[in-house]
Amino acid sequence: MSFSAVDVIRAKRDGLTLSDAQIDWVIDAYTRGVVADEQMSALAMAIFFNGMTPAETARWTQAMISSGERLSLQVSRPTVDKHSTGGVGDKITLPLAPLVAACGAAVPQLSGRGLGHTGGTLDKLESIPGWRAALSTSEILSQLSSVGAVVCAATEGLAPADRKLYALRDVTGTVEAIPLIASSIMSKKIAEGAESLVLDVKVGSGAFMKDLASARALAEALVAIGVEHGVRVSALLTDMSVPLGRAVGNAVEVAESVDVLRGGGPSDVVELTVALAAEMLSLAGISADPGAVLASGEAYEVWARMIRAQGGDPDAPLPVAAHRHVVEAPASGILSTLDAYGVGVAAWRLGAGRARKEDPVQAGAGVMCLAKPGDVVEAGQPLLELFTDTPDAVEGALQALEGAYSVSDDGVERSPLVIDTIRG
Repeated sequence: MSFSAVDVIRAKRDGLTLSDAQIDWVIDAYTRGVVADEQMSALAMAIFFNGMTPAETARWTQAMISSGERLSLQVSRPTVDKHSTGGVGDKITLPLAPLVAACGAAVPQLSGRGLGHTGGTLDKLESIPGWRAALSTSEILSQLSSVGAVVCAATEGLAPADRKLYALRDVTGTVEAIPLIASSIMSKKIAEGAESLVLDVKVGSGAFMKDLASARALAEALVAIGVEHGVRVSALLTDMSVPLGRAVGNAVEVAESVDVLRGGGPSDVVELTVALAAEMLSLAGISADPGAVLASGEAYEVWARMIRAQGGDPDAPLPVAAHRHVVEAPASGILSTLDAYGVGVAAWRLGAGRARKEDPVQAGAGVMCLAKPGDVVEAGQPLLELFTDTPDAVEGALQALEGAYSVSDDGVERSPLVIDTIRG
């Protein structure tokens, strides 16, 4: 059945509900180039303003899945994945995937690259000498069977409609539409083929969703789509007002993740890793204590095998930036704020992130948070370390940090790291 793109645009512009046939047609036609970018831009803007019903969103997701292949993960272990909506210092995938695999699940983690102030898992892992992100479907399945975990780029055949639409939304001011966010995330994750999925929906200054109400709305939309498509799914709402851990960047986050896998690392990274692992194992029907497994070192052994399987050397020295700049505490007292967004933008400007998808990143660039809110500091004490290969970038990073931290005489009351859990 064929439709007119203009009629579909008008229907959504006027607040009508699109039919299944209209949605199937417009996604397929856009993927094939029959619907032009300017027409899909208009439709995306109409969705931004008028929204979609849960049924529309589920069908939109299905149409994007149907635009490409769907992996069949025929492995002997239960398959479970995790997706984060993105944050600052969010290196959780790195320790989490091998930890859950060490507990008995298979973890097919198809990940992305950073854009703007949020880091990308693939950028972080590519700081490991020799590691490669691009794997074929057969390589993914082989590694899942032999190692139990794989973190790599999505294959070209998965949800090509989403890849095209995501790039369009990025340049047309329609990224924030919850139905489009939810369908974008879930089309890729469902096409990936995992039986269970845990979503880490960030909320706070460093997150895409700044307030709890919008984060909850997104989480509920994501869970509803998963249920509709027969995936066991739950979502954790987690705090992203302060950077996760101390390291923000690429190689520095890998180093911190290895510390966690070896039984150390910052307490917040350990807490969230274990919380997400527990939820993933529950959905997968596996009885195991992820905290004990993490402390035992078994997860680190899986990490080393996972890195080697993708050509990396887990024992090789990580890249170090050529230039270092220290930010000192302005006064004595208690560090009361450390804004995730400001730190994320600083790391981005130092070279750890990118403004456009095709921009390169510096493996050694980033920020180390030497103190976290609640810590007692002395005037002149090192507060932040900035790392970059381009010293001229430091000025822009310092501008991003203006107002991002403060010292006071008062204690700090932090919100819990895991705010709520929504289950399907």
